[in-house]
Amino acid sequence: MRCFLIAANPADFEIHLFHEGTFYKSYQLFGAHMIHENGVMGTRFCVWAPHAQEVRVVGSFNDWNGANHKLTKISDQGVWMLFVPENLEGHLYKYEIVTRNGQVLLKADPYAFYSEVRPNTASIIYNLAGYEWNDRAWQRKKKQKSVYHQPLFIYEVHLGSWKKKEDGRFYTYEELADELIPYVLEHGFTHIELLPVVEHPYDRSWGYQGTGYYSATSRYGTPHDFMAFIDRCHQAGIGVIFDWVPGHFCKDEHGLYMFDGEPTYEYTNMQDRENPVWGTANFDLGKPEVRSFLISNALFWMEYFHIDGFRVDAVANMLYWPNSDALHKNPYAISFLQKLNETVFAHDPTILMIAEDSTDWPKVTAPTYEGGIGFNYKWNMGWMNDILTYMKANPNERKSLHHKVTFSLLYAYSENFILPFSHDEVVHGKKSLLNKMPGDYWQKFAQLRLLYGYLATHPGKKLLFMGGEFGQFDEWKDLEQLDWMLFDFDMHQKMNAYVKALLKFYKRQKSLYELDHSRDGFEWIDVNNAEQSIFSFVRKGKTDSDLLVVICNFTDAVYHNYKVGVPLLTKYKEALNSDDERFGGSGQVNKKEIAAVAEPFHGKPYHISLTIPPFGITILRPMRKRGERSKHAEKEVRRHAARRGKR
Repeated sequence: MRCFLIAANPADFEIHLFHEGTFYKSYQLFGAHMIHENGVMGTRFCVWAPHAQEVRVVGSFNDWNGANHKLTKISDQGVWMLFVPENLEGHLYKYEIVTRNGQVLLKADPYAFYSEVRPNTASIIYNLAGYEWNDRAWQRKKKQKSVYHQPLFIYEVHLGSWKKKEDGRFYTYEELADELIPYVLEHGFTHIELLPVVEHPYDRSWGYQGTGYYSATSRYGTPHDFMAFIDRCHQAGIGVIFDWVPGHFCKDEHGLYMFDGEPTYEYTNMQDRENPVWGTANFDLGKPEVRSFLISNALFWMEYFHIDGFRVDAVANMLYWPNSDALHKNPYAISFLQKLNETVFAHDPTILMIAEDSTDWPKVTAPTYEGGIGFNYKWNMGWMNDILTYMKANPNERKSLHHKVTFSLLYAYSENFILPFSHDEVVHGKKSLLNKMPGDYWQKFAQLRLLYGYLATHPGKKLLFMGGEFGQFDEWKDLEQLDWMLFDFDMHQKMNAYVKALLKFYKRQKSLYELDHSRDGFEWIDVNNAEQSIFSFVRKGKTDSDLLVVICNFTDAVYHNYKVGVPLLTKYKEALNSDDERFGGSGQVNKKEIAAVAEPFHGKPYHISLTIPPFGITILRPMRKRGERSKHAEKEVRRHAARRGKR
């Protein structure tokens, strides 16, 4: 059991660090905590309200009358505190704030650990201690392997609409653990990425407009229930990534907005503060107390909930000042993000810090000591937009868009990239991935299989939004569950079988992930065949034995005896073909071994001839001779023995 000790009274240095912007465990000071003071078990309330004239706590324990529960101002810069000599765990509460102009506001606690189920908005006094974690094996495993050289294929999930009960109610965290974890394991995903689960008032914001940054949403259960969900993910070998929004927040009246009647968490200047399109307010990232609040929040989810990573939303909206036609850099945001990344990596070097950044800002994933922003991954939005533009085009017109496929390899190693097919691409009239594909019913499925194959073989880690794994035909309907009835249809079953086979194959092939971030891991064979819209390339691992030849055909033409240059004079075996009949394809596969010929082609010393399927991806693996295979196996045995000897 993890035990978090809260001192009865805050130390002066904690208050100083908070106002300095460097108190990164501010959640142990602020909020409502059960503590012992002078031998008495009680509840301590602490809140930052720098412009308030008076602060009272009201709740179910005092009939919502704060006359006898006034907080004392213990800091000239607006920290207020009250100790109530009662254990108030489970009670509802809010802060009653009297502004400088005499207005009375009722505000939820910014540091509340638990909140009422919407539409109610009160905070709930909750003790986070006491959960028994059982994920030591997972934590140990994370420290032993570098994520950069491991497979990473993320399943992006919105918990409220992945699956619902017959009466429309949400599944609980416990029920989701029972259903979602086996499903993710069966498909072979390595991580789950959760759309924001901080408390938020409006279902259709999907959590991106939060009010309770320290509250796991009560829609699905208690904070301990959410801990148990993550714990069970870890026990199953699945990492959990938290979609996190440190740039802007919800403007509902009970939340952070104008917390004490004046700009507190947000910028003072209206042009910098407001996001008219989203209806949110931007955090003032230059304000020290806001930095303490946000960086503490990241550490909070890591420490209390064992989160494995953060996908940081709307980074572009932070790096550049909003509401400006010109791209003016925001120095406060830059330094905030750098300090955030430095702090979380100091706390846990294995953490995933993923920037959702749509700009070409340099060195987003470079260390801060090299002048970078300090993330270790960035979504490759350019690749995603280019490849979807290419796929949505009529196949006969793709020859004029050839550069949309090749361009990504010019910058693929400028950052550590994740290739995302996320929720943003299958909502608001954009159509599902399947329905983006042109052509008839069969052609749509064939091209989606091809697209997924290209995703799996392109350098970079991977992300797929829920429903894509079985070919959801309609775009994401955020108020309904996924269209699970599609599993009654043969082509959707076969699409799902293909995704499972593809992920299984991906995780077994070191050449598809070991050198994702190195030019040594990729080599074009034929990059210039725009006329036929066929691309071929080699993916490589750290050793010469880890090598794959990949051929993608983005038209419906079938080719027999098609020549492709190869790097090795050996026999090749077809390891995966998206046109296999078991996946819903037409069966244009290469069943027999394919022998390389000692004749140059495509700039390679040898070549092979094979069948190229329509709208298909073909992946070939060189076959080792028996002696070479034994030598390799012997080398692996020696390597593992040496590793055991070092322990």
